[in-house]
Amino acid sequence: MSAPFQLKQFSIVQDKCAMKVGTDAILLGAWAAIPEKINSILDIGTGTGILALQLAQRSDCELIDALEIEDNAYEQAVENFENSDWGDRLFCYHASLQEFVEEIEDTYDLIICNPPFYTDTFKNLETKRALARHTAFLNFEELLSATAKLMSPNGSCAFIIPFKEEKAFLTFAEKFGLFPSRITRVKGNETTEVKRSLLQLGFHKSTVKTETLVIEIARHQYTEAYKSLVQDFYLKM
Repeated sequence: MSAPFQLKQFSIVQDKCAMKVGTDAILLGAWAAIPEKINSILDIGTGTGILALQLAQRSDCELIDALEIEDNAYEQAVENFENSDWGDRLFCYHASLQEFVEEIEDTYDLIICNPPFYTDTFKNLETKRALARHTAFLNFEELLSATAKLMSPNGSCAFIIPFKEEKAFLTFAEKFGLFPSRITRVKGNETTEVKRSLLQLGFHKSTVKTETLVIEIARHQYTEAYKSLVQDFYLKM
């Protein structure tokens, strides 16, 4: 068994998970704005449980639900929840998003998701890794349709996606009455292209706050903006 991934206030066992903890998840979990009055959070496709745990650390929300379809990831998310200081607030459902939408009548004040986004590669990957990485199992339209059904009227939802998918994603979102309030585009360093888009959306149209986040000045030399964002999580920040 590989060593757990250690963060400042919790650790993640991930030896059985196809998708390990990465920069995308840490970014999203640190960046997502949490409403002042929040009663419930849903993490769609929780994997190791990292996003749900970050939001448990950042909020006093009493109900944080997570959803995971893949067997091993589900088991490890449950283990990570139980090993944390917030186990009484965290619950993981072992189901697909499609099943969950049909069965759950409650709505959530914040929905968060680091969705699978490799749309045009590796159909030949092992199944559990493909489940985590391939949009054939959960495309953006299905994700946003479900989010709109599961989100409370004044709630919000937050995602991290490839920048090249941003326009299409926001077009789908508008189809379901979801409009951006915050967009942060992420670059590895000043000279590289934008790779990721962090998006927060809600049912109400508003002026969109748009920013660019640069992660590194040089290799392993991080910008102040990035350090400020993730310092509550990474041990060496």
